[in-house]
Amino acid sequence: MAVIEVTALRKRYADLVVLDDVSFSVEEGEIFGILGPNGAGKTTAVECVEGLRRADSGSIRVLGLDPAGDGPKVREQIGVQLQQTQLPENLKVWEALDLYASFYAEPRDWRELLEEWGLADKRHARFGKLSGGQKQRLFIALALVGNPRVAFLDELTTGLDPSARRTTWELIKRIKADGVTVVLVSHFMDEVEELCDRVAVFDRGRVVALDTPAGLVGGAHQMRFTLMSGHVDLEAVPGVTTVTRDGNRVVVTGRGDFATAVTAQLARQHVLVSDLRIDKRTLDDAFTALTSRSFS
Repeated sequence: MAVIEVTALRKRYADLVVLDDVSFSVEEGEIFGILGPNGAGKTTAVECVEGLRRADSGSIRVLGLDPAGDGPKVREQIGVQLQQTQLPENLKVWEALDLYASFYAEPRDWRELLEEWGLADKRHARFGKLSGGQKQRLFIALALVGNPRVAFLDELTTGLDPSARRTTWELIKRIKADGVTVVLVSHFMDEVEELCDRVAVFDRGRVVALDTPAGLVGGAHQMRFTLMSGHVDLEAVPGVTTVTRDGNRVVVTGRGDFATAVTAQLARQHVLVSDLRIDKRTLDDAFTALTSRSFS
């Protein structure tokens, strides 16, 4: 069942088109990724879905409700961690959770959240004294204190070291395991591959692709080698899509188990090769193919 449905969303500021006919849906219980470089329109799209911005045109339904017209009802059922979330430096962890809990009719017990997210020993710590990872755990707890059906997490791991990023990934998986649908906004491809069931790729205000991470990659990869002797015809080998030659250097692109078939063909024709390497296509490759630019 779709918990979010976005159809033909448009948004512009003066002459700048931020969202151009954006459509996607999010299924109940999945981690749905919104991937794209800075300025692609992904945060604006999510803020329209959350009811924080109004689109110029198009339709949005969150749990069957219109965020623009049914804002209070929507906010009772969603949790939000904004890209630029900040709290007063002197606010204590328990005070932040207690404050956010007061915004909801039926909140979670914030004391349980302290335990669940490893913040019990930081209960009386001030926000300004927390590490980056501890702040992110607090932001997740704040997004969950309202007992939401859908949680929006925007650029959650930006600025974290690799260890803290991976710890945060495990926390996001726990949110899904608890039955909460997650919308994850990111520009980290490894994060999307690790966490997301499906992903919408944004570029220049449009959704340029929507699929599983594996589906976006497409399963295609390359086999590279140098011919040491002989010549071999590989175009007809099962799974091979293209063969490129530059002198003795050969690049074979294919799908499935084409590498095994290529190796068998080389053996059958007694062709010797060196420097053999198999390169799997990545999300970065897929994004470059879709948009003619890569992430930095």
